[in-house]
Amino acid sequence: MALKVKLVRSMSGHTEKHRATLRGMGLTRVGRERVLQDTPAIRGMINKVSYLVQWSETNDAFKPFGRRSLAKAQRDAAKGAKA
Repeated sequence: MALKVKLVRSMSGHTEKHRATLRGMGLTRVGRERVLQDTPAIRGMINKVSYLVQWSETNDAFKPFGRRSLAKAQRDAAKGAKA
């Protein structure tokens, strides 16, 4: 099970801790959606900024996002091509 989270209100004018929480979930722009793992940590993050997001449970698969996961995927693909 995963959670689909969508940013529906702007981050501007809100506390830095709440903006950091949203960035940690990968929500940087209004309208952006992410599929996140259903863990107590993610549930707590959603609870903290619940007035800025909409969320629902989904059966979609979680896909890592961000620069680190993209770089790791590229490294793994390069290793697979060499072997």
